[in-house]
Amino acid sequence: MEKIRIGIFGAGRGIDIAENLMLLGCEIVALCDFIEDRRNKGIEALGENVKGFDNFDDFIKEDMDAVVLANFFNEHAPYAIKCFEKGIHVFSECISNGTLAEGVELVRAFEKSNSIYMLAENYPQMIFNREIKRVCDGGTLGKILYAEGEYNHPVCPDNTEFNKDYIYFVDHWRNFNPRSYYITHSLAPIMWATGATPKRVSALPVYAPLEETATARHVGDRAAIITTLNDDGSVFRVTGCAGFGAHHNAYRVCGTEGQIENLRGMGDKVMLRYSEWAVPEGMETENLYTPEWNDKDEELIVNSGHGGGDYIIARMFLDCIREHRQPEHPFDIYSAVNMSSVAILSHRSILNGGIPYDIPDMTSEEDRLKYENDRHTPYFIFGDNVPDLPYGSNGKKPDLPCCSNPDYKPSEEQIKAYIESLK
Repeated sequence: MEKIRIGIFGAGRGIDIAENLMLLGCEIVALCDFIEDRRNKGIEALGENVKGFDNFDDFIKEDMDAVVLANFFNEHAPYAIKCFEKGIHVFSECISNGTLAEGVELVRAFEKSNSIYMLAENYPQMIFNREIKRVCDGGTLGKILYAEGEYNHPVCPDNTEFNKDYIYFVDHWRNFNPRSYYITHSLAPIMWATGATPKRVSALPVYAPLEETATARHVGDRAAIITTLNDDGSVFRVTGCAGFGAHHNAYRVCGTEGQIENLRGMGDKVMLRYSEWAVPEGMETENLYTPEWNDKDEELIVNSGHGGGDYIIARMFLDCIREHRQPEHPFDIYSAVNMSSVAILSHRSILNGGIPYDIPDMTSEEDRLKYENDRHTPYFIFGDNVPDLPYGSNGKKPDLPCCSNPDYKPSEEQIKAYIESLK
């Protein structure tokens, strides 16, 4: 079988994804990163035969079947569209679009192309989330009514090494990242397990700024508490990326007959519980256990990142290419844009006192027309520019507050200390 040829856009997270694709027999042919040092380190990691580029348009002229989009979190859509125009398949890390207008443009361009699009969301494939999905599919929980997803990732207030690796200039997206936007790690696992799609959203903030000596962070919220009403009548409660309590990824699904959840602080263990009048044959009222992978690639899975999810989603993407099909919900483009819409509109709910917003149906041209000019963003947009300027010459400044308290910002002393820490 001929090797699938792949280009990597973004030499940070992109290298981790590339390594799993190489394990699966792919050839990495090119790497694009606008920052020379990161690009050179990426080529060193992937091999000297990989061509390096600092310009995306030149990069996608290479002979490649697919591109991994691992550039700035909120800037994937324009590059995905360029791939669609050339018939190149797309594997897009985290949210698919940073604005609602980009979501409209993304699906319109996709529908004109023959490209496969997959959201590179890895948390559904953690072992406990695979087990939650298996139990939900088995039907023993009854009708699904409610689910929770928490991605809780607090950081040490003065961890300057984290800044060097992940927030390496003042206007970096992480310094302006509303708590609701980084949503796919909390939302995608329960969408996958239940099959439900959010249709209406509201949210409230947890405002408690970190006491940081060195920071350029403009977000003083610790979490966004997001509630969605879904197309099947169920309700979700998710957090986006939270920063309270202790680190954990926690998920819970409740039906009319029982519930299943992974247990905080107990590794991969799950608790499956049934109402005493609805216990399936061979089960107990309470079932505490560690699920098994039951996968032919278990050795490779357990050695990959994010609880095995990195390897599995790479395998899923390649299966889609080889079988000439789009991925299933919630990894497909319409689910991806739906999650981005939840992220964007839940932040607007926060900024407007928790009022609810309807999530646009991006399969409907009527809904697309409502949002095709909605480009409001809390981020600096850099486009193709190296981020050594206040913002890119073909980019833009934020026009939305990134924090529930619009007046919150770091002090000049904190920013000076942050810049010094990057050295």
